[in-house]
Amino acid sequence: MAELTTLARPYAKAAFEVAAFADSLQTWSGMLSQVANVVSNKNVSELLAKPSLTGESQAKIVIDICGDEINVQVQNFVTVLSENKRLSLLPEIVGLFDILKAEQEKTVDVEISTAFALIDETEKKLAEAIKAKLNRDVKIHSQIDKNLIGGIVIRAGDLVIDDSVRGKLHKLAEAMGS
Repeated sequence: MAELTTLARPYAKAAFEVAAFADSLQTWSGMLSQVANVVSNKNVSELLAKPSLTGESQAKIVIDICGDEINVQVQNFVTVLSENKRLSLLPEIVGLFDILKAEQEKTVDVEISTAFALIDETEKKLAEAIKAKLNRDVKIHSQIDKNLIGGIVIRAGDLVIDDSVRGKLHKLAEAMGS
């Protein structure tokens, strides 16, 4: 995984710089995700893996499948990736691009899992507390996880706060087993 990140980083950075200069980070993020979905498709990846295909042919296949979903700049990016035999890095490139985008925008996506639906006021207070802690605007994505029994699990990038009953029981079981 670390090797993929190392290989993908310069491409992600180049795409990010072009997108940032054009003030189209959100558009690029969507288009790159579209292309990554295409190359990750089992049938497409098998087709692209044929040794007889040139980089130019691979790029044409991906661009034709994406159609009007991607602009000329992203098409050129796909061509560069295919000529360098790096189309398979697209999912990793998208992840790195989105990290750079979040850094630029000073935002963080926060996933909140609870056993029961949160009331709006509680969700708002959590968002404010996380914003203060991380010094970033937060985008809350709430979901109900019936396996939690009670409590809450918050994920914001690498930060994970597990204050669920399940998490506490798991910690107790580990402490008793040691």
